[in-house]
Parts: sequence; structure tokens; C-alpha cells
Amino acid sequence: MTIFSKIKTFSIQVLPKLSQWQNFFKILSRKEKYFFFSFVFLTIISLFFLTFDWYFKNTFFIPTTGGEYKEGIIGQPRFINPLYLSINDPDRDLVNLLFSSLLKYDGQGGITKDLAKEFQIKENKNFYFQLKENVFWHDGQPLTVEDIVFTVELIQNPQYKSSQRIEWSGVKVEKEGKNKISFHLQKKYSAFLETIIRLKILPKHIFQDIPPDDLPWVLGVEKHLVGSGPFLLEEIKRDKSGYIKKIILKKNEKFYSLKPFLEKISFYFYENSETLFSALRSKKIDGFVFSDPHYLKKIKQQNLKIHYLFSPRYFALFFNLNDSEILKNKEIRKALSYAFDKKEILEKVFLDQGQIIDSPFLSEHFGFNIPTDSKFNPIKAKEILDQQGFRLNQGGQRIKSQEKKGTILFKKNLKYKDKEEDVQELQKCLARDKKIYPEGEINGYFGLKTKQAVIRFQEKYASEILLPAGLKKGNGEIKSLTRQKLNQICSKKTQEIIPLELKLTTSDKFPLTEIAEILKKQLEVLGIKARVKEIPLAELQADVLTKRNFEMFLFGQSLGQIPDPFVFWHSSQKEYPGLNIAGYQSKEADALLLEIRESINEEERKTSLEKFQKIILNDNPAVFLVQNYSFYVFGPKLKGYSVKNINLLSDRFVEIENWHIK
Repeated sequence: MTIFSKIKTFSIQVLPKLSQWQNFFKILSRKEKYFFFSFVFLTIISLFFLTFDWYFKNTFFIPTTGGEYKEGIIGQPRFINPLYLSINDPDRDLVNLLFSSLLKYDGQGGITKDLAKEFQIKENKNFYFQLKENVFWHDGQPLTVEDIVFTVELIQNPQYKSSQRIEWSGVKVEKEGKNKISFHLQKKYSAFLETIIRLKILPKHIFQDIPPDDLPWVLGVEKHLVGSGPFLLEEIKRDKSGYIKKIILKKNEKFYSLKPFLEKISFYFYENSETLFSALRSKKIDGFVFSDPHYLKKIKQQNLKIHYLFSPRYFALFFNLNDSEILKNKEIRKALSYAFDKKEILEKVFLDQGQIIDSPFLSEHFGFNIPTDSKFNPIKAKEILDQQGFRLNQGGQRIKSQEKKGTILFKKNLKYKDKEEDVQELQKCLARDKKIYPEGEINGYFGLKTKQAVIRFQEKYASEILLPAGLKKGNGEIKSLTRQKLNQICSKKTQEIIPLELKLTTSDKFPLTEIAEILKKQLEVLGIKARVKEIPLAELQADVLTKRNFEMFLFGQSLGQIPDPFVFWHSSQKEYPGLNIAGYQSKEADALLLEIRESINEEERKTSLEKFQKIILNDNPAVFLVQNYSFYVFGPKLKGYSVKNINLLSDRFVEIENWHIK
């Protein structure tokens, strides 16, 4: 069949059909044509979306290995050492990636297994762990139970001065077998699992021969930075002055758990936020973590993801209950608990990125009843201060006028015929009362007239002088009881003016400096003069916390995911290295703190915590101010991040094995 015959046959078969469609459209009205074509259009669109929906539901994105994530950090590492973890965030960040624990936090603030394959708790004081098989150090040596025992013994040895020593005091560690280890506590402790999380294991084969004085620093040397974490050290880059510019970590191919997708993670260190933001704009770094919400505006101008991090951390103003005479007064502390407008702090310092707190337990975080009796109330604050004698003077400052104790005039006994300087003072004193010493002679000689005056004085105050001595009549001799009464009456009394002045000590870093200035102004509104002393973070521990050298101390406290207020408020923790900063002590509170620590039942612990909360808010050893959020930002190429609830900022890396580059 030729091509022409085929075309002819096609025309005979198809053209009638086309003519039928033409007739079909001719018989449709304009409105019907509109509905018909709309239906066809919607059908095509629906098929299109159904096809794509099926595709996405049946297609999975599988992350690939490789890529480098670059993070900027303000500050410098000091001790990249699990034994000496300080308040320095760069140290914590690196330790979390290089070293491992038996347990760890998950991305939602819960507790999960790390080096441990299984664990068991008995009587809330005996903890048994079985290690995973085939766990290796970064240098290829096997990680064993002996390494864990070695690490605990280093912490417990006072020669090594570990910051964790108080947490491990009295804990007995035992090797139970090839891969089994146990910890035995002297008393029940419900939050011991969090102590286990903080135990980052050190390799015995590297550190067993290093002297105690050298150990804090050796982990700053590349050859000693050997852990078992998901990343290992590749390089530390320093400038000529020794300043660390960059630390490069690479994936640990021997990692015992899910191996990271990222090939490398690099940390770039900057002196301030300006240089860090400059690096972010030039894309030298991919992301960073921060707590100052004023940066959010800058961040939102760039193509970055913002993740909000929630942690059980708060800021509070602690009172020195042992060394400050003014703050020993419970009523003054109560007035101060009403004095501060926490809403102003939240709005001005944190741009409302956080919440006001009135308790040391972050009631909403842990599901406790929220207290209502410590709210901002300047009228009540003024009333209490007035009642305590601190009233406003003409200059608008609160002062208290009180009688100053006089000096002791008579320190030794006197008798008839004495000739001493004290006799002259005695005559001056007696002459004040004409009925007792009408002659009023002041010659420094204890003569008959003076003796008669002393007898009259003794008989006038017979109930305090004669009766206690078993005498019925005065004898004219100046002995202890007579001398005591003379000193009481004759001492020169003066009025003492006490200004209500308080010194507030804090760090020189955000947000503490900003909070301190607001607190100062709020105190001045009430007529209380406040002086703010800002101290570099590195000096706080040595000069303030260790010696309790402050009157009011503004600082942050971090709770665990299992609330254990014992270390912060029990009287046994008053002295350093205890964390009872205020020096608070209460027998009733101590008993509850032990109950909280030892209780296994969650409802019982909650009841005890709420009872303790009531006591602490009644005694006011501190004013609890605000809880703020932290922010983690990075570019769109980083995927797999899902952490929300953290304990410390370094916990943002707890699921880093899931991160990958698009």
C-alpha cells in the first residue's frame, strides 16, 4: 500500500470522527463549553499533582557521605579535657565531639545509650552497665572497662583537682567482667544517670603516666587529643602568637555507632561577634550558635535556617547570706523579691525570646505548679523597706538611723580612795543625776562623797546590781554588776546612719552586663543605691565563686533534665566546690533535698520538689529572673538537624551522625 492510499484510508476513517467532535462543540452553548473545558483543565491538573504526590511518597532521599561543615565560635579553647570542663563553651563543644560517655542525651532532652549496650538500676544506688563490642579509640586501641575505671579514679583523686570530683565522691566503681562495669553509691540518687552522661572517658594507655600538674594542659596538644567520639582531630591551626584560628575534625571511621555522613567539621575561632558575622557574610563559615536575640534581625536578612534551642537554664540574683549584714535580714530579701520588673528584662535584653521565672525549677519545663507569690510589686517592696527603718531622705536615698553602741568606759573594778582616770569618768557619770551625786565634784579621787554616790546608784538599780549579788544594801564598790550598769547608762550613745547600698557582682559578658544595668536602675527607683562590678569570665571562679566574694551575684544556673537541687541549695554545699552560692541553710529544706535525691517514685519527687519550692521562695536566698532561648543558625545545604531540647549548648551535637550536606 502506497503512502497516498494510507492517507486516503486515514481520512475516510478519522475525518468523520473529527466532524462528529465539531458537531459536538456546535451543539454546546457558550456556558456549557466553559464548564467542559474547565473540567478538562482540572482533570489534567489533578492527574499532574497525583502523579507528583505518588512520586514523593514513594521516593526517599538518602544522604550521602562527604562534605564539610564549618562553624564559627567566639572565644578560645582552654582545657579540651573532660576532667576540667569549665564554663567555657568552646571546650565543651570539642569534648562532646571527640569523647564518649556510657550514656548521652537524645535530641529531645531524653537519656539514651552511647557506649553502653545495656544498663540496669537497682535500689536507685547500684548501676550496672554492659559495654558495646568493638569500641576503639581514635588511635585504633580497644576501649575497655579499665579505661572507665581509670577515668573515674582520676576524677576522684584530689591531686588532679577535677571539677567533677564532688559528684563522684563516695562512688565505688567495679569491673564486673570483660565488658561489664558497676557503680555503687553510698546513698540513693535519682539523677545519677546525668552524672554518668557527664563522664567522658579518657584512654588509660595515653594518660596513665602523666603527672597531675600536667594533665589539665596536655589535651591541648594534638598527640594527646585521642577519644572515641564520632570525630577525631585532624589539625589545629595557630597564628604566630599561639592564638588558635581553626580546629579541623574528621569523621571517625572506627566509630562504634552510626558513622557520621559529614567528612569533616571545622571550627573557626573569633574574638567578637563583628568578626564572626563578617565571616558568615563572606561564607567562610556555615553557621554558629548564639544567645543574643539582637542578632536575629541580621540573621533573617540572610538565607539561613534558625533553630530555637530550649534548655533548663535560668538567670538569678543570689544573695550572700553569710557575709552581708543587710542581706542577712530576711525581710530585706523579701522586699528585693518584689523589687524587680522581670518583664522589662525579658523585653529589653532578650526581645521576649524566653520567659519570666519565679522558681529555681522552671515550673513549666518540669510540669510543677507555678508559684504566684513572688511577682513584681514595688508598693509591697517600699512598705517592707519602710517597716525595716530604711526610709527615703531628701536626696531620694533610703537610709536607716539607729543608736550606735557606746564605748565601754569602765573595764576594771574601782574602790574607795582610788586615784585613777577612770574615777574622773565615774564622777562625770554619777553627776548626771543630781539625786545620786548632788555634790557633783569631779576631782579624780574616789572619796567619801563619791562612795556615797555609788551606794545611791547601786540601791536605785538594786534589782540589777544588788539582788543578783545577794546584797540588800549598796557597798560603794565598783565591781562587775555595778560596772556593767554604769557602762549601760554612762556610755556615750550616738546616732548611726546606715545607707541602703548594695554591690552587684557579675560577668562582663552578654546578657549579664545588660541584666545588671536594668537591676541597678530598678533598685535606684526604690531609693537603693547599687554598684555593679563586672568581672571577666575567667576570673569569676577564682575570685568570686571560690571565695564567695560578693554581696549580690548575678549569674546563670543550668539544671539537668532530672531536677536535682541538692548541689545548689543543700547546706553541705555551702563551701567551694559546692554550688550553694548563697550559703543557704535550712534543716527543713535539707531533709526535703535528701528525699528528692533518693526518691524513685516520680509523684513523690514532684510533691517534695513543690514543698521545697515553697520553702525556698519564703526564705528568698535568691531572686529568680528569666529563662532565655538560644539559637542555632546554618545555611540551607546542611540537612538532618532535629535537636530542640538541650541541657548545655554543646548538646546541639548529640545527633551529629545524622547531619549531612545536600
